[in-house]
Amino acid sequence: MNRKTLVLPAAAVLLAPLLAACGGAEDGRAIVVGTTDQFIATEDAPAPLDPAFAYDTGTWNILRQTVQTLLHVPRGGGEPVPEAAQSCGFSDKASESYRCKLRSGLTFADGTPVTAQDVKYSVERVLKIKSDNGTAALLAGIDTVETKGTDEVVFHLKSPDATFPYKLSTPVAGILSKDKYPAGELRDGFDVDGSGPYTMKVEREGQKAARFVFTRNPKYKGDIVPRNEQVELRAFADAGAMGAALESDDIDMMARSLSQKQIRELTETPKERIRVTEVPGLEIRYLGFNTKAPSVKEKAVRQAMAAVVDRGALVNGVYGPTAEPLYSLIPSSITGHATPFYDAYGDSDTARAAKILKDAGVSTPVKVTLNYTTDHYGSETAEEFETLKKQLVASGLFDATTRGAEWSTFRPAQKRGDYAVYGLGWFPDYPDPDNYIAPFLDSDNFLNTPYVNDVVRDQLIPRSRRQADRTAASPVYAQIQKIVAEDVPVLPLWQGKQYVAARDDLTGVEYALNTSSDLLLWELGRGTA
Repeated sequence: MNRKTLVLPAAAVLLAPLLAACGGAEDGRAIVVGTTDQFIATEDAPAPLDPAFAYDTGTWNILRQTVQTLLHVPRGGGEPVPEAAQSCGFSDKASESYRCKLRSGLTFADGTPVTAQDVKYSVERVLKIKSDNGTAALLAGIDTVETKGTDEVVFHLKSPDATFPYKLSTPVAGILSKDKYPAGELRDGFDVDGSGPYTMKVEREGQKAARFVFTRNPKYKGDIVPRNEQVELRAFADAGAMGAALESDDIDMMARSLSQKQIRELTETPKERIRVTEVPGLEIRYLGFNTKAPSVKEKAVRQAMAAVVDRGALVNGVYGPTAEPLYSLIPSSITGHATPFYDAYGDSDTARAAKILKDAGVSTPVKVTLNYTTDHYGSETAEEFETLKKQLVASGLFDATTRGAEWSTFRPAQKRGDYAVYGLGWFPDYPDPDNYIAPFLDSDNFLNTPYVNDVVRDQLIPRSRRQADRTAASPVYAQIQKIVAEDVPVLPLWQGKQYVAARDDLTGVEYALNTSSDLLLWELGRGTA
């Protein structure tokens, strides 16, 4: 069947749950998926795929295929359900004790039994290593881990946390074998061993992993039902090269990330046997600040930048309909969203920015360098930062320049505090407002930022986690967001949509990329819907 039109906008996808279940026929060929994510082992980051270190969407998408977690978020979203576990739940009303019972007969891919002791070992290993990548922060609320026999584990938390089941569904809580992963140090390289739905082989090109071949794990026992026997994930230098491979039938699908130009061309001028699908997305982009750096140490400088930036012009000029302006850390489709940055600074208000700087006694123009990664978030990033630079310079209040670096250089430098101003994206670990707040403002956060607000960290974040009804936590998130808009340790810019493009004989495409940009390769099959 030839499908040459844009099929299923996001809303229609959610109303068509039967589509991915159809067309599961296989012809023996591995399904090949393209990505622009780069996988590099360097001196600064020698263990990119160790769950105690990995904390970006690309590496998590490798781990989700191979390393099993107690829980996972089901197709279509919602609360986590048991995966390696047979059952899980809070065993007290205060949400401070969480108990899981493992499925019977669980083994790692090499046949070694998976036990409650492996779960305890894996979690405690993350907390012991406490890598500077911010990974351990997701599990920092754990006080102790207790095992009961070989199949039951109990997590005792330091304080109530209604979001804890989501955290156990992320790769940081992946179940590992102590025979393959040392307790006090990271496992270097690209090898991964787990009990997930696939086993994996990797093809390397120097420091880079060029392709990953996932083969269905015959020993897997869990909640996931793979719809294929083998999937290959192939890394491309850019979206153009990935698109050319799809057109020439070298790959079956391109996921992360299509360029805005590709999306427009594929929807306006459809190509033979290729379809493009919009799926719900929760990605955000923002500027981060090293609040101890001389150029942006003054809060007024960061506030003035917030007032100068014209998000609408940025989005329309660079990303078109694939993004929309964002005025808070929490995107519009998540509970707790507000618009504190618009309320405080408007949009492109140079007069307000000038007054902020004048009142603070800051001399202008303020010299700033906008740092960004050239190979991690898509081909438009350089154009985005040129646009930001021009907006700042045009205000007359800033002398701005841009500087790009590959992710393998950029991320270690950002964590060290080498950059005063830098651009990053965020794909949520789980779809809850907590995951747009804590990774930036809690202890041992993802940014490794010097900014600390004791009220947010010690009072408001813990208070928000006590609410099992996440809507009831909205007033607390409103307080947090007002503080962020006042202090500007980060500056939200935009939130994005997601698209995938695939050959028309591929099924399950609508479910293969979820709102957190997790690749669920087991959803893919061949046939006709």
